Amino acid sequence: MAAALRLGLIGAGRWGRNYVRTVASLPQVRLARLASRNPESARLVPADCAIFADWRELLDPRALDGVIVATPPRLHAEMAWRAIDAGLPVLVEKPFTLNVAQARSVRDRAVARGVLVMVGHTQLYHPAYRALKSMQPQYGRIREIRAEAGNLGPYRPDVSVLWDWGAHDVAMCLDLVGAMPSRAGATVVERKSVEDGIGETVEVEFAFPDGASASLRLSNLTQKRRRFAVACERALLVYDDLAAQKLVVTEGGGGRAIGIADDLPLGIAVSEFAEAIAARSRNTTSVELGVRVVEVLAACAQAASPSAAGR
Repeated sequence: MAAALRLGLIGAGRWGRNYVRTVASLPQVRLARLASRNPESARLVPADCAIFADWRELLDPRALDGVIVATPPRLHAEMAWRAIDAGLPVLVEKPFTLNVAQARSVRDRAVARGVLVMVGHTQLYHPAYRALKSMQPQYGRIREIRAEAGNLGPYRPDVSVLWDWGAHDVAMCLDLVGAMPSRAGATVVERKSVEDGIGETVEVEFAFPDGASASLRLSNLTQKRRRFAVACERALLVYDDLAAQKLVVTEGGGGRAIGIADDLPLGIAVSEFAEAIAARSRNTTSVELGVRVVEVLAACAQAASPSAAGR
């Protein structure tokens, strides 16, 4: 049996802790190093996991096979650059970066050095979304996508709801349609200050070159929701992560639930990252999509509010 791949994790915040639990649940990987300044972090990880206060000290290719970056997005680019320079494959949480120049720079650096970079658009790994994507072609051309995503929070002082929640839905739209929108617009329909940052509801509209359209409603001022509905020529496919039946296909007036595996998307993402490391993959599909998502989010931010552009 092959030895488990050694992963490093930068960041042990709310989402970083999800990675700690996910890595612990997978036999093909182990958490060998953690970068965190939180003194409580030692309680989260195995006893043999080395902890570093300075994330730069974690990036040792002799001790690691790959790195996960789960820090505030403003730090992603520099951390990815350093991992690439160390020759370490890296999985970067979404949003990939907060401006287009940084996203392209990370992509170009990875390609030039032949280092794998993946972006953690976890909804792309959800079994229901993957089933929807595989089934969609049999129902004809996509006419319209309508999506809703959000929750009561999180409220971040440095990342708007567009970049936080929108990264997932934009990634699904681009991945499913297979093209960049010919037009992208966004409108802030609600905005208010809350204790920990800014609460917003944003409506996003896309038009694609083949005539398909998309409408997204993103909010951190609503009850939790994650719904992605795709109207094709011959059927409506609805992925609803909070419904008992996570994927329903409606055609000819009748709905049909599709059986979906209960594998967690984050576990699938980390497993596929590990598989790519083991295969010495240099596949650029994920990082290229990450760049395109940032390009679209930046365009939407500028349309919604000039002061938000390039965040």
